[in-house]
Amino acid sequence: MDWSALPPLSALRAFAAYAGSGSVAEAGRALNVSHAAISQQIRNLETHLGTTLLDRSKRKMHLTPEGDRLAAALAEGFGTILNATNELTGRDADRPLEISATPGFAATWLMPRLPSFRAHHPEISLTIDPSATLRTLEPGGLDVAIRYGNGDWPGLESHLLVRSPIAVVAATDLVGDREITTPADLRPFPWLQELGTNEATDWFAEYGVEHDRSLGLTALPGNLMIEAARQGQGVAITARLFAEPDIAAGRLRILFEDGRKKGYFLVTRPGVSRPPLRHFVTWLRREAAKPSSGM
Repeated sequence: MDWSALPPLSALRAFAAYAGSGSVAEAGRALNVSHAAISQQIRNLETHLGTTLLDRSKRKMHLTPEGDRLAAALAEGFGTILNATNELTGRDADRPLEISATPGFAATWLMPRLPSFRAHHPEISLTIDPSATLRTLEPGGLDVAIRYGNGDWPGLESHLLVRSPIAVVAATDLVGDREITTPADLRPFPWLQELGTNEATDWFAEYGVEHDRSLGLTALPGNLMIEAARQGQGVAITARLFAEPDIAAGRLRILFEDGRKKGYFLVTRPGVSRPPLRHFVTWLRREAAKPSSGM
């Protein structure tokens, strides 16, 4: 690294503090300097870079595109530094471990296994966000996500926990023993889709099947979607993992299966992990490796 090419750290800190707060006065209070000092540091930074970071043409200043780009880089860089130093000094140890997982995975796979983690690590507090929304993993925020896909999330590290293809299932009460040979044969039925995803509409669209809007589509959390499918409320598209017990018991009939290799992945940011996260990741990978980890 060419250290001499880097702008002065004090100027970068001043700009990052301003970009984070949107206020020169707030940035000054955060760094315990005057607002005039913040303004001067930002101007020094602009001179050093030879580019304008703030648009001052209006009463309220705002970041230029170049300023936006630098602010994002500094937020990530300073955030990583803060996260690492907090971990090294133990200041971050008491913050609850924040975990994001789809409702279906959280309810049917993760929650039944959590007593084992609590028994081994009662000192670690957990916050679980059961949502299909792809949240950003960032220092001081979301620590780990469990996501469905093929493991390709740029800039993040992923480890396969449970492999599970997509399956199209329906209650035997709904479809009976009707011969269903193509996705188009499912058009006369209502569809169920996990809230926050487009799995049903995307799957049918891939096979050129247009949804019959007169029958409606119901979006609901993954665990409730399986229950709705059991009750014959519609055809569900889900990870086979969640439907397996019902398929084995004859409550649900598997109609189609997408054989492409997909599954649930443990996703984290690269770099140093704080101790609670390391403990959780080790435990989760051990649980997934057990022979009964499928369901």
